[in-house]
Amino acid sequence: MSNLQEKKWKKFLFSEIFDIKGGFYNKKPEKEEIGTIPFIGATDSNNGITQFNTISSIDKTTKTGDNNNTSIGNKIFKGNCIVVTNNGSVGYAYYQQHPFTCSHDVNPLYLKNQKMTKELAYFLIGAIEKQRVCFTYIHKWRPKRMKKSSIMLPVDLNNNPDYVFMEEYMKELEERIINKQKDYIYKQLNILGENIRIKSLNECQWKKYNVKDIFEIVQRGKRLKTEDHISGDIPYVSSTALNNGVDRFIGNNNNVRKFKDCLSLANSGSVGSCFYEPFEFIASDHITHLKNNSFNKYHYLFMATMLNRLSDKYNFNREINDTRISKEIILLPVKDDNTPDYDYMEQYIKNVMIDKYNKLLEFINS
Repeated sequence: MSNLQEKKWKKFLFSEIFDIKGGFYNKKPEKEEIGTIPFIGATDSNNGITQFNTISSIDKTTKTGDNNNTSIGNKIFKGNCIVVTNNGSVGYAYYQQHPFTCSHDVNPLYLKNQKMTKELAYFLIGAIEKQRVCFTYIHKWRPKRMKKSSIMLPVDLNNNPDYVFMEEYMKELEERIINKQKDYIYKQLNILGENIRIKSLNECQWKKYNVKDIFEIVQRGKRLKTEDHISGDIPYVSSTALNNGVDRFIGNNNNVRKFKDCLSLANSGSVGSCFYEPFEFIASDHITHLKNNSFNKYHYLFMATMLNRLSDKYNFNREINDTRISKEIILLPVKDDNTPDYDYMEQYIKNVMIDKYNKLLEFINS
């Protein structure tokens, strides 16, 4: 694979490399109906997309909400560019292949004197995001400031940006990643075995069980104030509904509760969010861990889906305290003898995973 360390690098002004546009200073279009045009905002996730809009909703939206509108041509940006957040989550960059609309909190960047490709965009995004540490919410990266910013790029023998190298480097990297993904998928499919035909969920008989009758251990995590966190590599699971409940990574070993191979149930915050945690983690007091020593990961994954339904019942003002969890009910499929059908639950999850992996393979190979 091409070596980045062996290449000569040079500093360029952003204005030398990109045609820097300003986003449209406008209100976010009301989401009257789901459209196909991405709205790009100052976010650090989902490729910058916060919603999808229709042409009509974008056309009639104005900054002030009155009739002083601007033509649709000024609100829709051409694709095949990089957008960079200049406010909020400052310094995140995303490749946008298709036309989009955006707020003035992002800068669309169009490459000068070179056709933008997906691979080239991904290389440039890596270089752009190195600048993220220089900017904050109070030190924004608006177009005027960006034009004076610098970017480090590999160069050719003429000291010009070596776009050929950048593109080839990302193609090689992408191929390596895809091959790793394929190897992992084939390994998982081999572990899962065949997709065995079973009855549908609607054909099952279901029964209500008390949560404490299903899980041998029901225990809350322990409070650990933010200022007491020590930097480390142990997942800290709290009440977030994202990233499998992992809020950050810490290194505390004293006065904490560690769990492994269980479910984490958010009892406050994103109440009802439930995840299977195969790894060892530190649990905050906003988490209740649920464990049954006879369960495997497939049982836990099935249970997590059922327990996630508790999020409809609870909210920030009505948390899942110890008394409520002791009385909580979970609905499970049962066998003819009215006992939980754990074999069915396991095969159901395996079938779902097999289908997902096969679809992913089809996508990768397409």
